[in-house]
Amino acid sequence: MSTLHPVVAEVTERLRERSRETRAAYLRRIDAVDRSGPQREHLSCGNLAHGFAACGTEDKAALRSGRRANLAIVTAYNDMLSAHQPYERYPALIRQIARDAGVTAQVAGGVPAMCDGITQGRAGMQLSLFSRDVIALATAVALSHDMFDGALYLGICDKIVPGLLIAALSFGHLAGAFVPSGPMPSGIPNEQKSKVRQAFADGKASKAELLEAEAASYHAPGTCTFYGTANSNQMLMEIMGLHLPGASFTAPDTPLRDALTAEVVRRVANLSALGEHYLPLGHIIDERAIINGVIGLHATGGSTNHLLHLVAIAHAAGIQLRWDDFDALSKAIPLLARVYPNGYADVNQFHEAGGMAFLIDQLLGAGLLHGDVQTIFGTGLEGYTRVPQLDEAGAVSWVPVAKQSGNRGVLRGMDEPFRADGGLRMLDGNLGRAVIKVSSVPEDRLLVEAPAIVFNDQDEVAGAFKRGELNRDFVAVVRFQGPRANGMPELHKLTPTLALLQDRGHRIALLTDGRMSGASGRVPAAIHVTPEAVAGGNIAKIRDGDIIRLDAANGRLDVLMEAHELDARLPHVADLSGEHSGMGRELFGLFRQAAANADLGAGVLS
Repeated sequence: MSTLHPVVAEVTERLRERSRETRAAYLRRIDAVDRSGPQREHLSCGNLAHGFAACGTEDKAALRSGRRANLAIVTAYNDMLSAHQPYERYPALIRQIARDAGVTAQVAGGVPAMCDGITQGRAGMQLSLFSRDVIALATAVALSHDMFDGALYLGICDKIVPGLLIAALSFGHLAGAFVPSGPMPSGIPNEQKSKVRQAFADGKASKAELLEAEAASYHAPGTCTFYGTANSNQMLMEIMGLHLPGASFTAPDTPLRDALTAEVVRRVANLSALGEHYLPLGHIIDERAIINGVIGLHATGGSTNHLLHLVAIAHAAGIQLRWDDFDALSKAIPLLARVYPNGYADVNQFHEAGGMAFLIDQLLGAGLLHGDVQTIFGTGLEGYTRVPQLDEAGAVSWVPVAKQSGNRGVLRGMDEPFRADGGLRMLDGNLGRAVIKVSSVPEDRLLVEAPAIVFNDQDEVAGAFKRGELNRDFVAVVRFQGPRANGMPELHKLTPTLALLQDRGHRIALLTDGRMSGASGRVPAAIHVTPEAVAGGNIAKIRDGDIIRLDAANGRLDVLMEAHELDARLPHVADLSGEHSGMGRELFGLFRQAAANADLGAGVLS
């Protein structure tokens, strides 16, 4: 194993030292749980009878008197989400695999699973970020019955995996693993879809043509194939050791996918306190695993949403991750993958080129990952440099990944990275702190200095474009989009319009306290601005015509005026109480009141 890179070692040690007390307290809590027998032994007879009343004869007998593990299935199944539709048959499959392995499994509970792709630009998107915390709470309810010795978490998409993992860490004494379902087959090329979107924004394509393009892209069961938060989640679960090697992007409803599911059930049973190799999930996710996750995010140009989610996940494990850690690592981690919207390829092409195994092999070889971690595979991270295959008996085995990328247009080795540094950067200045994803921003757009045009809603941008008011250089300031204002919705409706204006030759940038995930693409976008506008941040003081300087190369974000002038300005106060504030305000008012800043994870559980 290569010597650990000094920057990785330094950032990890700082994180470990900063988290020493909180991590120790977390480990004391999960290690204090009695593991001398099945968790259900602590229940009264009435409690236990309720717990197995609906089971079949075989499972009832095992739960009633045996000392075999009982595994919780926590599922985010619904058949509206293409990514989660394959989970419909997983409970029956898992229960049978468990019986064959001499253990039992029960669906402990379901969690909500909304689709950001459906709610984009709608009031429902205001519920999206806080659904992470609802999912965590729902998972905790599912695991609260003391019936379980291990858990299988069935979830993929944007807020679902972070919510499940936050709760899994709260029940960190349990062995656990994440069970993916895989991406849908590739549809029309992503660049083709983007051109139709831009044409529609420019009035040159009909709604019917746009719908045809979208339907040809999102067309089958499985995860959407672009590299947004859902697929970044899958990358993280693998590089942090909570997936089996190669499981993240194996196609759904295939023999190999089912074999991987069977294997993960057996592994979790074996890792439970009643198995031969007890390993609680709370010990797998330590400072090294968190740092590996951040490194994977940089090396793949992953979703900026994880600057919120990884902070909250780490916090649940007693680890004090900060944006400064992301920034320090970004300077040392090369970009090895280009997956749409950062390139032309989708995750299926990434997987076929070598995928996670090739990526991990390259990073390990350069000393850019902690290899000495604990994983559900039981080998340290070295085992994740292998790819799964089926043997003649239909069982899964793993073979070493090829040392050369199968497609240099999507995945490269350390000797020829797409960029020498990571795709995420932090910005600081008199407007506060922000995040920018630069992995697909042209070099000549890393610095934009232009007048501000201020909006309080993304629909106002579309309206100004239709009126012909945006055919010039400008920085779109879209504020009152933070967690305390309206739940921090994603602002993907902005992308086609701003990209079209940039393609016309204008120097365009976006500045917002909202989110853009991985979809900002080629337009420089300073997002997650904190403090947010509703909290009195300086973004609320910007006026039309103020000159904004976004300098991604040097990590600066400023409005160009004297400090005393900026200090003297009163922040704009938006009316957020009207009918257009959305359904989320009434349902989630308490969440918004308690929401943390973006750099603290944004949710109430961060």
